[in-house]
Amino acid sequence: MRASEKTRRLTGLALMTAIVVVLQLVASMFVRVGIVAPTLALAPIIIGAALYGVSAGAWLGAVFGIVVFLACVAGWDGGGNVLFTANPFLTFALCIVKGAAAGLVAGAVYRALEHRSPMGASLVSGIICPVVNTGIFCAALALFYHDTLVAWAGGTNLVFYVITGLVGLNFLLELVINLALSTVIVRVVSARKHA
Repeated sequence: MRASEKTRRLTGLALMTAIVVVLQLVASMFVRVGIVAPTLALAPIIIGAALYGVSAGAWLGAVFGIVVFLACVAGWDGGGNVLFTANPFLTFALCIVKGAAAGLVAGAVYRALEHRSPMGASLVSGIICPVVNTGIFCAALALFYHDTLVAWAGGTNLVFYVITGLVGLNFLLELVINLALSTVIVRVVSARKHA
């Protein structure tokens, strides 16, 4: 890779990183769906992964995870703060792993499909990113924070509570945002690759 290409990549990745941080800080501090903050930073993670590769997707996802963790520590995310209080190290690991995995998988899916159909690659990545993020979160809750989850559910069926009360609306919001931005993602990637 030439020096100018490296500089361009580094600059673009820095810009995507800043966008991820700002969007997730805004979501963490000002937007609520139930007891959780929706993830507004998935679209720039997908764009970064599409433009700069799978490792960039993992990096941007990890940055997103760090911001989510900081929101848990600061109390901006009430549910996350409960998890942090219960187990700070595990909460940190969960935030980083779910974010990095979402970016990595979205980037890998985009790369695998982009030659067939950029729009299809964008749509599938837009679906898979919140699925991985939310799926890892739900699995970790069930495995490591079971007592907290039971307390939050307040006697209702745990699966019903998770789907309808904890992540259902939040997940649907993230999915709709990503799908709505799919055409934008394709245009940004196309413009960048033809620049």
